[in-house]
Amino acid sequence: MSVDQTRGRSTDHLAHVVMIAGAAALGGFLFGYDTSVINGAVQAIQDNFAVGAALTGVTVAAALLGSAVGAAIAGGIADRLGRTRVMQVAAALFIISAIGSALPFTIWDLAMWRIVGGVAVGIASMIGPAYIAEVAPAEYRGRLGSLQQLAIVLGIAVSQLVNYALASAAGGSASAQLGPLDTWQWMLAVEAVPALIYLILATIIPESPRYLVSAGKTELARKVLRRIESADADEKIKEIRDALGGEQKPRLSDLRGRFGLLPIVWVGMAIAALQQFVGINVIFYYSSSLWQSVGVEESNSLLLSLFTSIVNIVGTIVAIMLVDKIGRKPLLVMGSTGMTIALAITGWAFSYAEVSGDQANLPFAWGVVALLSASTFVFCFAASWGVVMWVLLGEMFPPRIRAAALAIGTATNWVANWLVTVTFPSMNAWNLPATYFIYAAFALISLFFVVRYLKETKGRSLEEMGS
Repeated sequence: MSVDQTRGRSTDHLAHVVMIAGAAALGGFLFGYDTSVINGAVQAIQDNFAVGAALTGVTVAAALLGSAVGAAIAGGIADRLGRTRVMQVAAALFIISAIGSALPFTIWDLAMWRIVGGVAVGIASMIGPAYIAEVAPAEYRGRLGSLQQLAIVLGIAVSQLVNYALASAAGGSASAQLGPLDTWQWMLAVEAVPALIYLILATIIPESPRYLVSAGKTELARKVLRRIESADADEKIKEIRDALGGEQKPRLSDLRGRFGLLPIVWVGMAIAALQQFVGINVIFYYSSSLWQSVGVEESNSLLLSLFTSIVNIVGTIVAIMLVDKIGRKPLLVMGSTGMTIALAITGWAFSYAEVSGDQANLPFAWGVVALLSASTFVFCFAASWGVVMWVLLGEMFPPRIRAAALAIGTATNWVANWLVTVTFPSMNAWNLPATYFIYAAFALISLFFVVRYLKETKGRSLEEMGS
């Protein structure tokens, strides 16, 4: 075979892998869309059901706990049924949740449908990185794994655009009637469309060859490997078998080690928790309220929220370009450094706010500083921890325990997300500058943790990952 033929065959393999990785990453799009779309409907839901802010907050946050449950159970299901079958389950739950959430009778069944959607988000957030890591060639795994985070931030941005478009069509209010339903109901129902596309794609894409080998479906694994790998399929199957430890089925007990769990599992959990403890989701969950609290008009605060999403997308693209070139660890170190500085400056800027009751107003100059520093924080996060955490969770664990360990790491991420989300309003009321200083402290902790405990995974095959 000539050099040109070999290069062409390698290009065909990569194009096929990019397509199926992109299809798997659609779960990430739904992840971002589902967790963000509720923002535009919160006030309308509260008015429609005549409930207080506390019960509304519980309803919104309920999805996060559902996500933790979904992530925790996804690994075991993925090892029993396969990766693509789990994607199909997640897609079906997204569809059910979208329709149920759009047609609730009370706030309580809305909360139930939000939990169902949260379970779908948790499953998708675990299975996407796992599947992509298992089908991607080592030299492209970081960039392909980054598609998950790119899809998440695109989902967030699209949900904001959809909410804005629907509210505008209804005269600017999410409570207004739009055809047979209120506008906020349409906001929640639209999610069923991308969820249906996800279901169709999850039915079409091939199963992970590593799962097929573990399930004894060697011939089918060989066919898939010939489509996604330029290396010899039989040699790759041998590598997978050796890494899996023969025919042994993965068990949760395989995660046990010193201090209850294997050290690599503790590292993964810490990485997952620290990604949330820097406070990134406060920007997305409370961005409009945050900017209104410092004197920005409601219409402008919505634009600032969209601006934040654009910064997030740009940072994610930067991470995709760099993750396989400079490595995971250097990106995290640079990101943690930038986040620490940006969060500290944001806290400093908010210390100049004049507080009157529940409102806080910043002098114009300090408002500009807060906007620039908060945007810098989002960029630093997106260009490092936003992408790299998901890449690492998909590739850092030994093949024999990957699905179970990834499930625990992802569940940890969702629990940390929930903790930050439910504590921010109280911390905000207590002392907004101190809140940002606390997040800055966690960013600094993340820097030291990465330098001390994280091993670089760039360029290593999944079969080379040790415990």
